[in-house]
Amino acid sequence: MAAAALAAPALRAQGPLEKTRVSIAVDGKASLYYLPLTLAEQLGYFKAEGLDVEITDFSGGARALQAVMGGSADVVSGAYEHTINLQNKGQMFQAFVLQGRAPQIALGVSTRTLPNYKSVADLRGKKIGVSAPGSSTNMMVNLVLAHAGLKADDVSFVAVGTSAGALTALRSGQIDAMSNIDPVMTMLEQKGDVRIVVDTRTLKGTRTVFGGPMPAGCLYAPMAFLQKHPNTAQALAHAMVHALKWLRTAGPSDILKTVPETYLLGDRGLYLAAFDKVREAIALDGVFPEEGGGTALRALASFDATLKADKIDLSKTWTNQFAAQAKARFKA
Repeated sequence: MAAAALAAPALRAQGPLEKTRVSIAVDGKASLYYLPLTLAEQLGYFKAEGLDVEITDFSGGARALQAVMGGSADVVSGAYEHTINLQNKGQMFQAFVLQGRAPQIALGVSTRTLPNYKSVADLRGKKIGVSAPGSSTNMMVNLVLAHAGLKADDVSFVAVGTSAGALTALRSGQIDAMSNIDPVMTMLEQKGDVRIVVDTRTLKGTRTVFGGPMPAGCLYAPMAFLQKHPNTAQALAHAMVHALKWLRTAGPSDILKTVPETYLLGDRGLYLAAFDKVREAIALDGVFPEEGGGTALRALASFDATLKADKIDLSKTWTNQFAAQAKARFKA
């Protein structure tokens, strides 16, 4: 019986929430990268856990993070690798429930300005659109450039966001290539505006680029917040894992009924096509892969000379404490 109790921590009674009103900062909430967060909100799963959640959408991951560091938000919905960069700067943040098990980022070159593209070397001197400076879309391009023997300053990065502004920037010729997420990249791809040359929207493509499993979107927060509000963090994890389980059996009509109309960018068919491309990249149960942190650390260290990789304690950048209990509760 004692062994069974240890194997099923979710069966332990959860205490009262230390904090019922929680503010989550996110960048590009309408993207498929954060679909689990949107579903948890739209399906009422946060409320079901006794939470009053306010989600604030920012123009970039750095600004979302600043909101938490400044005290105007409690939790970030963002890319996992930020927890490593933060620890490198002496800030202890920890990811506690996974939304994406692959980065879902595609690098596409403009068929208009780079019709004869042959290799990454052709990007030298070009303008590359990213969602925001320092974002995961920026990070992936840096990694791709490094693999090809190029440096970040061999190109010019342009912040374009993750929605209509990104479409306009590419189609108007303001940029020559773009690293971004869906539904934007699928829309450009299907209309013939870009040719995809690097793709991490699949698990296979992710392993090709990163050399292993690469945790992506997640909820992360200051370790002090998780230590002070463990029951609140558990409730957040419950809502997110509940949404992930719902998504595993959801059909196209279910998705369209649940996602706000404005997220579809005016084309339901293309939105669903984009969802099909990233579906396997969405986390199944909120649990982080054991080797994921190492993959992210190696990727960051390959192009960031300021990262002191040997000083990073990966065990403090993520935890499965909360997601594992949620997985057991919902049998996800």
